[in-house]
Amino acid sequence: MSAHQAPVTVRVPAKVNVQLAVGAARPDGFHDLANVFLAVSLYDEVTAAPAEALSITCAGPDADQVPLDRTNLAARAAELLAARAGIEPAVHLHIAKNIPVAGGMAGGSADGAAALLACDALWGLNTPRAELLDICAELGSDVPFSLVGGAALGTGRGELLTPVGAGAFHWVFAVADGGLSTPAVFREFDRLAVAAGTEIPEPEASPALLAALASGDPDALAAALANDLQPAALSLRPSLAATLDAGVEGGALAALVSGSGPTTAFLVADEEAAAKVAAALEASGTCRATRVASSPAPGATVLPFSPAGV
Repeated sequence: MSAHQAPVTVRVPAKVNVQLAVGAARPDGFHDLANVFLAVSLYDEVTAAPAEALSITCAGPDADQVPLDRTNLAARAAELLAARAGIEPAVHLHIAKNIPVAGGMAGGSADGAAALLACDALWGLNTPRAELLDICAELGSDVPFSLVGGAALGTGRGELLTPVGAGAFHWVFAVADGGLSTPAVFREFDRLAVAAGTEIPEPEASPALLAALASGDPDALAAALANDLQPAALSLRPSLAATLDAGVEGGALAALVSGSGPTTAFLVADEEAAAKVAAALEASGTCRATRVASSPAPGATVLPFSPAGV
């Protein structure tokens, strides 16, 4: 095994779920999903550098909310990869944070995928892609897609990926105050289903949505966006309804909660519309910040090494 002494930086995208169909709770506590992932051009960067022992630092918006211990998926990724290789996880991981924290955009999962790829390069392991994806699935349901990027249908608990076609789309994301716990949102989904006495159907990807996604037609995609977790997220955070309304009133073609929330996603016609919707959302006072992005975006990517100051 040959190790690179120079640090390795990996850029990794956020995601939006253009469809999130949720099945009933399984015996293991997870839910079967039909999860249409779309990677968007909001990125974290994770740098792996040689160190005496595993450590993590983080900088960027809401970095103070990112755990810097072994509960961070980036740390767990380094530990799992090192254990498979029979080496110590002697690495310093620095996360340059730009994806909203606990916002339903897979920021933690993205960092796990990025750390995995960065450590693999740093330690010169050349782990086969299929094995990296296995480790990703062990880390969490959204982590494999963070490695792959683009657009994909996730089944099982979301970790079984099938690439799908996607044209170019433009988005605005509204960042809420505070986060939402994904497990809490799923528990609320279960509670609401029991309270309503409804039988939850098996989750299936919408053919109309997949066709709209592949076509690149924003009006068609707007008509097909769906998130089964949205009622649960709104139940736990009713203020999100005002954010969704403000974006639509500002000119968005469609609005939905991103994943488990509380970040809200707004599909827009083009870059000019994105700027207008972002301005309307910021003026509405219903969110803390906005981010403009496009899709699809590439998955986790090793960046060219640049010496400090260059």
